[in-house]
Amino acid sequence: MRAPAVTDPEQAQREVLVGDGLEWLAASELGPESALVTSLPDVSEFPGMSVEAWTTWFSQTVATCCRAVHPQGVAIFYQTDVKSDGAWIDKAHRVHTGADAAGSACLWHKIVCRVKPGLRTFGRPAYGHLQCFSVARRIPNSLASPDVIDGLGVMTWSRAMPSSAAEAVCSFLRRLETVTTVVDPFCGRGTILAVANHYGLNGVGVDLSKKRVKKARALQYEQLLADPDSA
Repeated sequence: MRAPAVTDPEQAQREVLVGDGLEWLAASELGPESALVTSLPDVSEFPGMSVEAWTTWFSQTVATCCRAVHPQGVAIFYQTDVKSDGAWIDKAHRVHTGADAAGSACLWHKIVCRVKPGLRTFGRPAYGHLQCFSVARRIPNSLASPDVIDGLGVMTWSRAMPSSAAEAVCSFLRRLETVTTVVDPFCGRGTILAVANHYGLNGVGVDLSKKRVKKARALQYEQLLADPDSA
């Protein structure tokens, strides 16, 4: 995990593993050079699990992720709210609940526009949440960036992290200067890993799906932007 900092994307390293991301975190020791960046799975990805059980799992998993990073490290989450039985599940609240339980403070909370303002959406809101937490790290005002990200960019699938959020995160991490590696324990098809490599950051991903891991190992930044549906 203590890979050296790189500035040339051609030198950035990537490792993607098949397995349980939480088990991997429990067996790993992340230093201050590692930033955890992820999106947690929706309740729809847990057949047979009740919404109540999933919301508990969700906040507990956020807490686990926040505890896994070094006190001077950061944990960043991208999530979009979902509806259940006609009521919204506020994932930003669930993320904050888990982070609070881990003793992590919110360094910033950004809104990612999913559609143009003024348009109606159904099932998913017109925005996503991008939130950054740390136990001890604090950032100066000089590292402030816009709180509203205008547009998704591209996505490899409906539950992927949008490229606009990944770009904002990696730009922020490069400006921190101490971060060399992005860790995603629920990496899916690897959007954040491909963007991290493009920004000269190393990437480590874990996912239960062998098919998604294969895609995450192969995904390149140029492919992501040019033809996300093929990723």
